[in-house]
Amino acid sequence: MRKTIIVSNRLPVKISEANGDYTLTPSEGGLATGLGSIYREGNNIWVGWPGQEITDQKEQEKVTKQLRKMNLVPVYLTQDEINNFYEGFSNETLWPVFHYMSVYAHYEQHYWDAYFQVNKKFRDIILKIAEPGDIIWIHDYQLLLLPGMIRAELPEISIGFFQHIPFPSFELFRLIPWRAEILEGMLGADLMGFHTFDDTRHFLDAASRILPVNTSANIVSYNDRAIVVETFPMGIDFNKYAALGNYPEVQEQIRDLEQNFDKNQLILSIDRLDYSKGILQRLQAFELLLQLHPEYIGSVVLYMIVVPSRDTVPQYKELRDEIDKYVGNINARFRTLTWHPVQYFYRAFPLETLSALYNFAGICLVTPMRDGMNLVSKEYVASRNNNDGVLILSEMAGASKELIDAIVVNPNNIGAITRAIVDALDMPLAEQQRRMKQMRTVVAKFNVHHWVRLFMTRLQEVNEMQQNMLARRVNQETAVSIRQQYFQAKKRIIFLDYDGTLVGFQPNIDMASPDQDLYQLLKELTNIPGNDLVMISGRNHETLGEWFGHLKLDLIAEHGAWQKTRTGEWYQLPGLTDDWKKELLPIMELATDRTPGSFIEEKSYSLVWHYRKVESGLGELRANELMNTLRYYTAEKGLQVLPGDKVIEVKNIEINKGKAAMSWLHHKKYDFIMAMGDDVTDEDIFKAVPASAITVKVGSQVSAAQYYLRSYHEVRHLLRTLRSREGQGV
Repeated sequence: MRKTIIVSNRLPVKISEANGDYTLTPSEGGLATGLGSIYREGNNIWVGWPGQEITDQKEQEKVTKQLRKMNLVPVYLTQDEINNFYEGFSNETLWPVFHYMSVYAHYEQHYWDAYFQVNKKFRDIILKIAEPGDIIWIHDYQLLLLPGMIRAELPEISIGFFQHIPFPSFELFRLIPWRAEILEGMLGADLMGFHTFDDTRHFLDAASRILPVNTSANIVSYNDRAIVVETFPMGIDFNKYAALGNYPEVQEQIRDLEQNFDKNQLILSIDRLDYSKGILQRLQAFELLLQLHPEYIGSVVLYMIVVPSRDTVPQYKELRDEIDKYVGNINARFRTLTWHPVQYFYRAFPLETLSALYNFAGICLVTPMRDGMNLVSKEYVASRNNNDGVLILSEMAGASKELIDAIVVNPNNIGAITRAIVDALDMPLAEQQRRMKQMRTVVAKFNVHHWVRLFMTRLQEVNEMQQNMLARRVNQETAVSIRQQYFQAKKRIIFLDYDGTLVGFQPNIDMASPDQDLYQLLKELTNIPGNDLVMISGRNHETLGEWFGHLKLDLIAEHGAWQKTRTGEWYQLPGLTDDWKKELLPIMELATDRTPGSFIEEKSYSLVWHYRKVESGLGELRANELMNTLRYYTAEKGLQVLPGDKVIEVKNIEINKGKAAMSWLHHKKYDFIMAMGDDVTDEDIFKAVPASAITVKVGSQVSAAQYYLRSYHEVRHLLRTLRSREGQGV
């Protein structure tokens, strides 16, 4: 029976030990709530670290049995692994870089080694329980290598990956020495999810610049697989937070708050201790408020909760000391006998207390320097059943893309935060309600259950899309069918493109000359009775003649402008003119002057602008600009502008590979027709040849061709199997 395996660094339980007995209590985190409906059902499983070092074999067995009853499977980590994998690479390398705080990052080899080994440990546990047809959903930055590790062992399994923290821009991500390995690991997934479109864009940018992958819109083509990268903003359990306010124990705590702060406006701030949360900047903004607006002294309180986190790490301990000092200074400077400006708590609070605070506080101040989503802002909104209250939200939090009716601020702008607090304190009730209603509608609709449903549905769609693409790949079965048709035929014609189809691309176009292996292959194929081979290329006719003139090949050069039968001389299409070149050449030269690494190739009746050697991103930008300019100048001139693989070509509209191929088919009757090519220009052949012809696109699944192959190596392999019947299973 098909199952879903959820994988995260931590299991959704808290373990406490007393006298050798372990007590397990379910966690109340946002992810645990959202995925509860999945992992508790049927034979579904959640894999993760139980949160405590358990080294004794017998104790491990005892805890494993207890966890198994809750559909949980543990991955036990040693203290050394916790120190280097979790505290080390995850939190001292990835966390600071991904949160744009690269100054705090440490790039230690032993951290990376531990990270790699722990990801392998997770993989080994999963391989024991995963079966064909299962779905694996991996979560967050601690397990970035895991999708690729599982894919290597289980190529057909369905894998989803979701990142809960930001993904940095390429300039920051490339600081990590192991950046390529991280991306390769992530690309083991079928569907990759991020909180915001910015994160999605940054990932696609990093992948296309660091790895030899093709990206088109939000699809990455890697290792003959299409990986979809999408935005899925995570939500919360809206109904749970909306209902909590009516619980008797929450109501009682609200009454206590009313009694304690009856004459005060409460500004609520809740964070984990971390340098990415902007806690000090928030205190500076509150201090500035009291300086500039003394009328608020005695009537406004900042209720600040900081949840302890990693405070043995020097920079966190330092941050905690600074917060303590800053709070002390503000309170010493502004307090009165009956009023403390900052009520500061360095500890975690139970959910009921948080709910009471969400319900009571008129303002919620959420200003992280960088945050993947930030669920505190959504929890506050969900708790405001009377539709009142004001949310002040950092534009650097993912939630700001959804909660546009909050007062959105730049967390580095202390003055702007202060002004936002003043605006919130002065905001009329009608305005509060207008904004809060809009935000509550968003949080209610895009809740955590909606997020889970959306991701799982999309993963299913991606898997179906991949299956359709696989069906078009020339696999063993298809190859056998092609060979059968080929050997049964008496008269055969094969149209072959050159660059990208029979040889790989080279940075220098003159370096892509044929090798001995290709000469031998073409010679053997042309010697088979009944075979006509036609080389149909964009290359200039002199080069093509020099390379292949000695073989029994028909040659079509410059997309059809020049043609030559195996025994005849070169002849060119009549009625062609190149007068247009003098107008367009200066435009292409200007683009070349502005783009280091680009160059122009001039053919008899076409001009080609190459940008293969140009820096990634810049080449595409200039190519788009040039395309738009050329289209404007070529309109009504009988010219065609063709984008290709790192090239833009301008040629006479009469020149067309499809038309050239058809002129060959008119002269003779063939009972086997095959065409293979990798470029936009080859699409003309695929569309022109009869429906019974075998058409193969190289390197891309998006084509009018029936089938596709991944590389010129696979093309050569298929052609080799057509040399003789022996040993081909036909």
